Amino acid sequence: MRIHANDGIDTAAKSRLQEEGFTVTTDHVPQDQLRTYLNAEKVDVLLVRSATKVRQDLIDACPGLKLIGRGGVGLDNIDVAHAKAKGIPVINTPASSSISVAELVMAHLFGLMRNLHEGNRRMPTEGRTRFKELKKACEKGSEVRGRTLGIIGFGRIGQWTARYALGCGMRVIYVDNRTTVEAIEMEIGGLPVRVPVKMVTMDELLAQADAISLHVPAQKDGQPVLGADELARVKPGVVIVNTARGGSVDEDALLAALKEGRLRAAALDVFTNEPEPREDLLTEPRLSLSPHIGAATAEAQGRVGAELAELILHWRDSVQVA
Repeated sequence: MRIHANDGIDTAAKSRLQEEGFTVTTDHVPQDQLRTYLNAEKVDVLLVRSATKVRQDLIDACPGLKLIGRGGVGLDNIDVAHAKAKGIPVINTPASSSISVAELVMAHLFGLMRNLHEGNRRMPTEGRTRFKELKKACEKGSEVRGRTLGIIGFGRIGQWTARYALGCGMRVIYVDNRTTVEAIEMEIGGLPVRVPVKMVTMDELLAQADAISLHVPAQKDGQPVLGADELARVKPGVVIVNTARGGSVDEDALLAALKEGRLRAAALDVFTNEPEPREDLLTEPRLSLSPHIGAATAEAQGRVGAELAELILHWRDSVQVA
């Protein structure tokens, strides 16, 4: 069988699949050329991350596809229902990148609370001539210890974010439509501990949280989780971190809330119009920005590759048995 990983795959996972008899290619093929390539190369298994879209037209145009895999959590870029209707299973790796995404949340959060995003933007051009002014602008930071983190979406990534926040001395509250957790299990100094967390309503979270982190899938109705109404009800001076999905926070409403001073600052790793984010977001000084790198660590990609390899081998064995 032939596997094509259009957005790449970990080297160890590629080697394992090759040892199991698969032909594995990893060169990125542009979206508009992908259907031609998949048919010409007789690809059985297509693997993608977030860059490649697997919509109905691509699925219909490639009758040889037998399995579609996503290296990551969300499946927003794959038409899962249509694939399954055509008898094509879809797999993903929800557990592999949680730690890396949670660490990026904390990196942005620390930066926002200490105004590092502003210092990093301005030091290269103003550091030599306006050092004292920059020091005054950036020196009124805050500690995270003792602050309340509100987590919207308390699945794997949300719970790992909670572990890091609790370890830093933060209080954690959360909102989730499906998960109810009373305490987080974590390890400190090699010893297991259970730390309480509190489930609240969205209104309570918006009113109490000093920082908010989003970990939710794309909404079925296409509406943002935090729109103008929600941002009007946040605790004054809150910081917001979105590593979930572009559009989870209404970008127009976010910019308006920043300019009006309701929000202290915000961080975005995901954007509505990826891979071409809007210019006014990129130039907004109260935003800390990263180019969708939540799961982009060597450790996470190693786990993603290993999990994909296991899922593919399990699928192959089940097909052979059938």
